[in-house]
Amino acid sequence: MEAPEFIIARMGKSARAVARVLATTPAARIDAALEAMAKELLAAQTEILAANALDVTAAKANGQTAALVDRLTLDAKRLAACAEGLRQVATLPHPVGEILREWTQPNSLKFAKVRVPIGVIGFIYESRPNVTVDAAGLCLKSGNAVILRGGSEAFKTNMAIAGALQRGLKAAGLPTDAVQLVHIIDRSVVQLLGESVGVIDLLIPRGGRGLIETVVKTARIPVIKHYDGICSLYVDQAADFAMAESLLLNSKVSRPGVCNAVETLLVHRAIADRFLTEAGPLLAANGVHLRAEPLALEILLRAGISASAASEGDFRTEFLDLILAVKVVDDCAAAIEHIETHGSHHTETIVTADAATAEKFLNSVDSAVVLWNASTRFNDGHQFGFGAEIGISTDKLHARGPMGLEELTSYKYLVRGRGQVRP
Repeated sequence: MEAPEFIIARMGKSARAVARVLATTPAARIDAALEAMAKELLAAQTEILAANALDVTAAKANGQTAALVDRLTLDAKRLAACAEGLRQVATLPHPVGEILREWTQPNSLKFAKVRVPIGVIGFIYESRPNVTVDAAGLCLKSGNAVILRGGSEAFKTNMAIAGALQRGLKAAGLPTDAVQLVHIIDRSVVQLLGESVGVIDLLIPRGGRGLIETVVKTARIPVIKHYDGICSLYVDQAADFAMAESLLLNSKVSRPGVCNAVETLLVHRAIADRFLTEAGPLLAANGVHLRAEPLALEILLRAGISASAASEGDFRTEFLDLILAVKVVDDCAAAIEHIETHGSHHTETIVTADAATAEKFLNSVDSAVVLWNASTRFNDGHQFGFGAEIGISTDKLHARGPMGLEELTSYKYLVRGRGQVRP
């Protein structure tokens, strides 16, 4: 069997050549390819779902969590949503070639700042096979070639999906190596991708803390991180309780295994007794286990609501499960301080009818996405109107928050002259 380093080197060389082609491919051909990929994805439904069933069965047999199994599972509806995501991306404006700024200097040199593809994207991810589709579509639309390395738990599903996507590319007359999936399960691949200096222009890891830390420690090329989603919901003293309860349930219960699910509930001291007494039974009825600091725990237990004592680590944990850390805070400033100290700069929301307090929260919380009277679950590329997302960056440089088409581009300067020389 060919050694992993030779496989990655060959894939990288091919991706590099394809990236040069994609950078100048007409927009209409890119959109036609996205439509063809969507069509092939649906045509391969039986094959893809059969492969997914094998992956899901193996995951359950290996004792994987219910949250991971949920992220791994595909059905006809989810697959149709993947195809529709490709079609939505096809309808979006093309970022490549967009003129960001134009100006003329006194010497008559004409300058233009123009959006261009990054080149070759390396994408490492876990569990969710729908991400294979999103990443392929976004990279293609933004003129980039992509090398995908999915998790071993979704290997069969990803292979079937990648095959369908490549058939779509071929049908549209584009190079099939615009989308490549690493077809071996070998841990060395992660490090090899990160060492592909001069071949891969950007590496994007999306998964658990262990994966992210491994990539960051070993990579020699630029990395954009999708770190923990330790998301908080703060219920202010001026909150509408019915709204707060609705937002809390949606943020925690709708899909607890995703990165934009709320993990920490902060409640203003002035309304903590009333709110926790009301909201506690609703959370319990939905299977949420509460881990509370002393004051919150006292309130919950006094009201007959099941809860356990929270450790300091619980407020720094992305549970990805029906577990919620609960804390009573003195005011909005204390909530902001807690988030700054314990959060992961991913997503936070405030529930309040007080506009001044809301604006203080919005402007003071240093997270990628900060919301007022809205569920944390809205931190999502689809919900932002991006068509899809390749991840949610918790970095501050180049990209932050949901990463769509613009975040997968860079820019260059085009300068047009008439023989000017520098004095």
